[in-house]
Amino acid sequence: MIPSPMRKALSMIRKRRVDHLLMGGQACVLYSTAEFSRDVDLVLLPDPANLDRLSAALDDLQAVVIAVPPFDSEHLEEGLAVHFRCRHPDAQGLRIDVMTRMRGVAGFPQLWERRTTMSLGDDERLDVLSLPDLVASKKTQRDKDWPMIRRLVEISYMTDRDAPTPKRIGFWLGELRTPELLIEVAQRWPEAVAQVQPSRPLLSLASSEHVESGSLGRALRDEEEAERLADAKYWRPLRKRLEDLRHE
Repeated sequence: MIPSPMRKALSMIRKRRVDHLLMGGQACVLYSTAEFSRDVDLVLLPDPANLDRLSAALDDLQAVVIAVPPFDSEHLEEGLAVHFRCRHPDAQGLRIDVMTRMRGVAGFPQLWERRTTMSLGDDERLDVLSLPDLVASKKTQRDKDWPMIRRLVEISYMTDRDAPTPKRIGFWLGELRTPELLIEVAQRWPEAVAQVQPSRPLLSLASSEHVESGSLGRALRDEEEAERLADAKYWRPLRKRLEDLRHE
């Protein structure tokens, strides 16, 4: 369930025809994964006209920038997030974070093509990052994101394993982090393993003997650590940029 202040904010953003996709904790909620979040996280089309429409929507919400950076296309293009706090009575105190670029995630046109549109009833709808793109966006150095990735992919498999498609099978093989389920998928669709294994070498360990020896679990932990390190490296210059902006 999307809380009322968030629904109000998203409704006002839609009315201004802002090209955006919901991501972050609220997207996880919509995919039936419990994650409490007081914020609205959006990825935007990095187009000047679209940013103007967002600015108008933020004016409607009486939203002001908090912290750094300021609301500027240059900072969004660098990969920074801009943070706002709403003062409209119907969305009082709500925080809205916007980005146009993320590490390891496709550009907005591809994200839009792959989006999931969800209905909230009363003719309301939300355009949300597709599940694979949401998982990609969660591959960060933050501890809380990795259990969420695991749950998101588990729920996908448990919900749709009796209605497999090549796309779903590829997603499960590429992203499952539960050793027993990963082995189950590999055994059910061995022909798909050969297609995915070049991009995920640990699939060579997707067998019962490797669970018993612990080698598959270690490979999954190594894979996670590599992503954490890559995210830390990506954010190092951006954090320096934020520090410079604070000093300015």
